[in-house]
Amino acid sequence: LLLIMKKHNELISNFREIPYNLTLKDHANEMRNNSTKGEIKFWCELLRKKQTGYQFNRQKIIGHYIVDFYCAKLKLVVEIDGISHMKKKKYDEHRNAILEAFGLKVLHYDDQDVQNNFWFVEKDFKEQLTKRINELSK
Repeated sequence: LLLIMKKHNELISNFREIPYNLTLKDHANEMRNNSTKGEIKFWCELLRKKQTGYQFNRQKIIGHYIVDFYCAKLKLVVEIDGISHMKKKKYDEHRNAILEAFGLKVLHYDDQDVQNNFWFVEKDFKEQLTKRINELSK
């Protein structure tokens, strides 16, 4: 299978996926190897081995951003927000708007909630997952 690649504004696309900034690849790998405790718990408890029935990728490059978790089939991004996000509210809003412009739904969970109130996060995530499946099946 031959993939045709196009470069535009430093973004690469194979016309089947959302464009991504290839220069972020090493940083994404580094982030994957240095995940937060909340990211690890969320991955191990909910997403690894297609526990949801859908494949999620960790530290996925989308556009000029690296998202914590991404499911291509559901066009769903999940972010586990640490303390640093409290100071980056405008940045996160801008980033969400760009991701949503790609047709993606973005979910945010607080890192401390993932670690200390996992039952609540799990319940909400499963509800959001069902909601997204229903949105896309219309």
